[in-house]
Amino acid sequence: MGTVVSITSGKGGTGKTSITGGVGCSLALMGKRVLCIDMDIGLRNLDITLGLNDRALMDFSDVALGRCPLARAAVDHPDIQGLALLTAPMSLPASLTHEKVRALLDTARTLYDYILIDSPAGLGGGFRLAVCGADRAIVISTNDASSLRDAQRTVVELDQLRQVHLVMNRIQTRLLRKLRTTIDDAMDAAGLPLLGVVPEDPQVILCANLGQPLTSRGKKGAALACWNIALRLEGQRVPIMRIR
Repeated sequence: MGTVVSITSGKGGTGKTSITGGVGCSLALMGKRVLCIDMDIGLRNLDITLGLNDRALMDFSDVALGRCPLARAAVDHPDIQGLALLTAPMSLPASLTHEKVRALLDTARTLYDYILIDSPAGLGGGFRLAVCGADRAIVISTNDASSLRDAQRTVVELDQLRQVHLVMNRIQTRLLRKLRTTIDDAMDAAGLPLLGVVPEDPQVILCANLGQPLTSRGKKGAALACWNIALRLEGQRVPIMRIR
């Protein structure tokens, strides 16, 4: 049975979508069957991050509401074997319930090793939908005070999950020095164990604009950090990247 991982933060702009895409691609390149589900309803961008711009015709609500089978709605990546995308609708159907989303995820568990959910910003109905059937969660935060505070609030909403980890994203050493803070300080502020540290990397934006997965640029920078996070999800012990 596959594992459902909700990637969330509570705050917009922390890089949830780029982390979802980077980790999803990495797991698929490791030979895993991976389904990335975009649950950022109305603001979906995961297809761009994966290099699947506008290829999806059906969305996760079509599957959950029985209008289309999962195998037909999920779009397979043309270049990365084992990677698929299930995109988000432009609006939330009133008939879409938590029970129907959980049933969709139960089906996905039988077909994929990992189901990565790109959660929307905020802690409202979209967030609750994105975490209602998760086995574990990854909270994404940057090292600014407002992001860490929102990470704390998100943790409170995830108390039903046994495994919740922190990923610090867009980290710049110079900024850490100016703020006189450390990653350990950020972990203490968020109240979570650390799963990974991802550096600020212009390749993230460049790859998205070119319609290419981050992993297409090799294992360095943010791509390497996402690869290491994928290894840790697999249970491997990998040193945390040092941001220089």
